[in-house]
Amino acid sequence: MFRVKNYKDSKKLIDSAKLYDPAEGLDLVIKAAKAKFDETVEAHIRLGVDSRHADQQVRGAVVLPHGTGKTVRVLVFAKAAKADEAREGGADYVGAEDLVAKITGENWFDFDVVVATPDMMGVVGRLGKILGPKGLMPNPKAGTVTMDVKKAIADLKAGKIEYRLDKTNIIHCVIGKVSFGVDKLSENYATLYDAIAKAKPAAAKGQYFKSITVVSTMGPAVRLNPAKN
Repeated sequence: MFRVKNYKDSKKLIDSAKLYDPAEGLDLVIKAAKAKFDETVEAHIRLGVDSRHADQQVRGAVVLPHGTGKTVRVLVFAKAAKADEAREGGADYVGAEDLVAKITGENWFDFDVVVATPDMMGVVGRLGKILGPKGLMPNPKAGTVTMDVKKAIADLKAGKIEYRLDKTNIIHCVIGKVSFGVDKLSENYATLYDAIAKAKPAAAKGQYFKSITVVSTMGPAVRLNPAKN
């Protein structure tokens, strides 16, 4: 009941018919966050493309200037010298076939991102049906299939996020925590917006950014002007 009252009170701060400029909208998200924990802030961006067509896919990765506020657990599939490099680079878990067995046999998922060297993709491919639906499959476009595992780990720990369309042509991304404040959240949002703008497919026609909402974990959604960053 207390949660419902908080939500209703927060919703009164927001004009659901208005499209806010990013800084103003994110300020409202912060003011509307009433939970006793540091709520996560997400952006949901609907694009004017059709994800059913290969030439209209939008996918990539970007390092947010202020990170996500989340501690990222990185699992690396690598062998020999590259495995040593991954450990030195701060990977939380490093292995090869042993990790495949652990994930399949124990239903183990104590990690947030998977990185693999190209020569390990044959091994990782066995996990496609498990990692794929969870969005954990390494991908060259996201920079998670690479020989430079140390840089990949550093970027991920610093706040690198992957963005990609879902089946409804929406991109869902964490852009920080309420405690970041307006300035840091605005900079993270602008960085994500610019990256998605640069990733616009040549086949995309008409309005590219259709709608954008930002929301905290327990708060109401705020609609942003999709033409501004």
